[in-house]
Amino acid sequence: MAYESIDAYIEACPSEVQGILHEIRRIIREAAPDAAEKISYQMPTFDLNGNLVHFAAFKQHIGFYPAPQGIEAFEAELAKYKGGKGSVQFPLDQPMPYDLISRITKYRAEENRTKDKRKAKKGNSSQ
Repeated sequence: MAYESIDAYIEACPSEVQGILHEIRRIIREAAPDAAEKISYQMPTFDLNGNLVHFAAFKQHIGFYPAPQGIEAFEAELAKYKGGKGSVQFPLDQPMPYDLISRITKYRAEENRTKDKRKAKKGNSSQ
């Protein structure tokens, strides 16, 4: 199914997961208020000078995708969860780590803002 918005994505999910997804969305918005919402890879995505974080609902977990840098920076706290190079799985049968999601998002937002400033600085120095 092709989603046109984060609202459409959440509405298509099972009702028992929708509240979690709304809360994750709220937390990400609060952590990175200047990020734009979009759908990318058919997942809710926040963009701030490039992809910031994605999240998605699965049968038994919420996938959270803060890029490899976001995983590496919080490696110790994420160690108890399954995951990959740029992803982590938060099981639905455990409390959702909203505070950790917030801190990872803030970290990624600062990283993307810094990346954008470096890019702008580099562009100005070549003139």
